Amino acid sequence: MLIEALAARPPLIVEGAMATELEKRGVDTANALWAAMALLDRPEAIRDVHRSYFEAGANIAVTDTYQANIPAFERLGLRHADAERLIALAASEALAAREDYRLAHVDAAQEGRPLLVAGSVGPYGAFLADGSEYTGAYELPESEYQDFHLPRMHVLADAGVDLFAFETMPNLGEVRALANLLADEFPEAQAWMSFSLRDAGHLCDGTCLEAAAAAIDDIPQIGAVGVNCVPPSMVEEAVGRLRSATGKAIVVYPNNGDVYHPGTKTWTPAPGDEDFVRLAPRWLEAGASLIGGCCRTTPDDIRRLARRLGADDGSRGRQG
Repeated sequence: MLIEALAARPPLIVEGAMATELEKRGVDTANALWAAMALLDRPEAIRDVHRSYFEAGANIAVTDTYQANIPAFERLGLRHADAERLIALAASEALAAREDYRLAHVDAAQEGRPLLVAGSVGPYGAFLADGSEYTGAYELPESEYQDFHLPRMHVLADAGVDLFAFETMPNLGEVRALANLLADEFPEAQAWMSFSLRDAGHLCDGTCLEAAAAAIDDIPQIGAVGVNCVPPSMVEEAVGRLRSATGKAIVVYPNNGDVYHPGTKTWTPAPGDEDFVRLAPRWLEAGASLIGGCCRTTPDDIRRLARRLGADDGSRGRQG
């Protein structure tokens, strides 16, 4: 579905932060489960956040499963079956938000605006809950990465997501393991693969960005490759490097430029002018065709982004 939607109506707008919006709704995210904590007692808030992004002009919702994986829930004392139920719940809330939006905007639905739900698959480093997704300082055999990710992916696929979003991937070994898992276990599914960066040219583990893109270029199910949760200032160079290494679509959804402190799970304001909406037309011109926001971005940011890129009025590809 991703590949077909990109062929029909680029650029596509990816929704913004989940945790930031849940915090505004009273959900405590300063814990090992982060935004997934809402699955335990505030699932209606998750649906509300997704709906707010569809209303703002997003084409793609990303399920609240970045930090939701079987071992994380079992570590809290939940049974395996209960963990699976919560992951499925995250998918169902995103799907329900899309249906709510469609019912309230019949005319928009008839115009053929793509509305997709991507099942978020965060890295093993997110399970460690120590900021490892921003260092890549871990290494497992390929089979162990796959054993970790496979149950969540099965639940998301069975729940009916349209594609997988492999997000904030800092480690080339894990990237390869996921690409092979997708090809072997989910041959009909599509996905994007999005890296976490130490600088505009390297994954957090030091892998050259072009080499990382080339490593998965022969997996046709991966319809887009890109970066997320990076400062907006890194994106333009990263897009150029990716464009030189792959013919796949390019996805970018940076944070708002604020600096994250893993030890305290807090943020400090962005240095200088990091307005990603202002910079986004340059990313589009450089070759990105899926653009959105990650940590600390809001529905208002996504609304401004959709308008700036001409993605909310049918005039796709116009920078506005």
